[in-house]
Amino acid sequence: MFNNLIDFYLKSHPITLGVLVILSVYFIILNWVFFYRLLSLNNWYAKENSSLESLLLGSATVSELSFLNHFIKTSTNVTKEILDLALLAATKEATKGLSILSIFASTTPFIGLFGTVVSILDTFTHIGQSSGSMSIISSGVSDALVATAAGIFVAIFAYTYHQILKRKSYELIGFIQMQNEAILARRAR
Repeated sequence: MFNNLIDFYLKSHPITLGVLVILSVYFIILNWVFFYRLLSLNNWYAKENSSLESLLLGSATVSELSFLNHFIKTSTNVTKEILDLALLAATKEATKGLSILSIFASTTPFIGLFGTVVSILDTFTHIGQSSGSMSIISSGVSDALVATAAGIFVAIFAYTYHQILKRKSYELIGFIQMQNEAILARRAR
């Protein structure tokens, strides 16, 4: 196994190796973004769920831990506009990190493909310089496709993480919207 890695390293084009390094860094970053955002969204989700439950059970206002609390405390008259502003601010906060996951999901297959194309061009150059047999071609192409596979691998995780966080954000904003409606309904009475 170790010998295969050394052999791959020695035969690969430097650009292909650079592409694999870039994709590795992307993979580390996207995992960090995903787990950091997931933990913070889960924590926030629990606070908003608790606040909504207390509102539905008859509480006069939102919980101290609710995102809406700051907007309600700073205003002498809570209006629909202030609550809509709070909802927009919460949406902005909840969707942080989604753009980088989206960018990674859409660009990593192309980065991997770039590494593959450069490696295949390198293989054809070596074939032209020597009496190329089928084993040289197949070996070069199979090594080149590692970059494409790595790009697709990273893209799968980036897209999946993006969808999970997007759904979690949507549910969180739903809780805040329900709290907005409950507050407005209480004020109308």
